[in-house]
Amino acid sequence: MNSLANKPPPKAMRVDKWLWHARFFKTRTLATKLAAAGNVRVNGVKQTRASANVKVGDVLTFPLHNHVRLIEVVTLSVRRGPAVEAQALYIDRDPPQPKPKEEKVASRDYGAGRPTKKQRRELDAFTNRDELG
Repeated sequence: MNSLANKPPPKAMRVDKWLWHARFFKTRTLATKLAAAGNVRVNGVKQTRASANVKVGDVLTFPLHNHVRLIEVVTLSVRRGPAVEAQALYIDRDPPQPKPKEEKVASRDYGAGRPTKKQRRELDAFTNRDELG
């Protein structure tokens, strides 16, 4: 019989474990590396160890996917559940904004002839930039 369902949530939890439970990181190892590198702040205080505790009401600040996340801990969990359950663990105080799509089109005037070598380099640089980004 699984006793996790009847177990009450803890009073405090390791920061790396909470970030993994809240599904900010795919593995706990990634969350541990971020916390151990000193990239997580709990209530504005830089944490240099993954075993730092978080409690309900704490505010976490950490970088994720080229954006600084500002997360308030609402509750702690006893297991890493589905995404819906994970989203109930926190309030996102500064959600990432969607990037506006910029429409870039490479075009040449009709009848302008073949591009010069310089124009070809510019066109190649333009199209290669789109493939990378």
